Amino acid sequence: MGGVSPRRLLRWFRAAARELPWRTEPRDPYRVLVSEFMLQQTQVERVVPRFAAFIAAFPSLGALAAAAEDEVLALWSGLGYYRRARLLHRLAREVVADGGSLERPAAELVRLPGVGPYTAAAVASLAFGERVPVLDGNTLRVGARVLGLAADPRSAPGRRRIAAWIEGLMEGAGPPGAVNEALMELGATICTPLAPGCPGCPLAIACAACAEGRPESYPPPRRRRATVALRWVAACCVDGEGRWLLRRVDEGPFLRGLWLPPLVELEAGADPLPEARRALHPIPAEAPAIAPTVRHSITHRRIEIVPLKFSVEPAAPPADAWRWADPSSSGLPTSSLLAKLVAALDSLDREP
Repeated sequence: MGGVSPRRLLRWFRAAARELPWRTEPRDPYRVLVSEFMLQQTQVERVVPRFAAFIAAFPSLGALAAAAEDEVLALWSGLGYYRRARLLHRLAREVVADGGSLERPAAELVRLPGVGPYTAAAVASLAFGERVPVLDGNTLRVGARVLGLAADPRSAPGRRRIAAWIEGLMEGAGPPGAVNEALMELGATICTPLAPGCPGCPLAIACAACAEGRPESYPPPRRRRATVALRWVAACCVDGEGRWLLRRVDEGPFLRGLWLPPLVELEAGADPLPEARRALHPIPAEAPAIAPTVRHSITHRRIEIVPLKFSVEPAAPPADAWRWADPSSSGLPTSSLLAKLVAALDSLDREP
């Protein structure tokens, strides 16, 4: 198996490819780069509207480089994994300082901030026609099934085998980027992890996993990272006009640079109230109302948050890193966690 006709694959792609805003011809390297950063660990459906707004605000690498980090993070809100936005912003500034061109081989693109082998290969092949395989979760799954690969495709030997197979498809098949994109599209829409649509697959005739009748057995299951359970308290201060007191997160391994109510990690069995008061100091805080627990996930962390609602009189924020804002239209970079906290506090008002 594995004797696939690349022309059959590309005919299928031309007929079935989804219309996505970064698939404009000729390919704009900047739009390809932004889309690849956004698509890391985020579904296409969530990326499309965010991509459009981001490109409207920052239509070029130069515009992105000139923007303030807060502006970039605000336009990234809702996509999560904000480190990607900071790295993309840093990349823009480095490239603009170096002349402003992204046109370079994958081996050089990978040296830029936030660019790994996958993103480098995607930009180099899609935007500049370099013959380099893109090895993402979709292409690795397709390759593992077509080749009947018993080894883990994410291992070094597995990746080498699938990369060689993709390079073979690229020989005489047209633009290398089209082969990469067709395989990524196939994995996203047909050769899915569960219930793959083999009857509609252009590679089914040469697919070892399909011939065996058990495509879902490939690739072998991946060992999952151990889940970490955390407990936080959120000190939610709300004034009479419904504005929330938000603080910029300047510490910790995640959420850095985002605006949220003060959050404190709780030790096992710790009373959340004293910790919330300490987080709010020097803001005077009366006895709060306790809202329903909020659950939030960040990568492998599963977090339970105890929201405490403090009704306070409007006062000047205690420092530059604090602001009063309408949580529904703050204009600040924030997280989906804020919307969850707002919903939890709103439920208090609905209680009889």
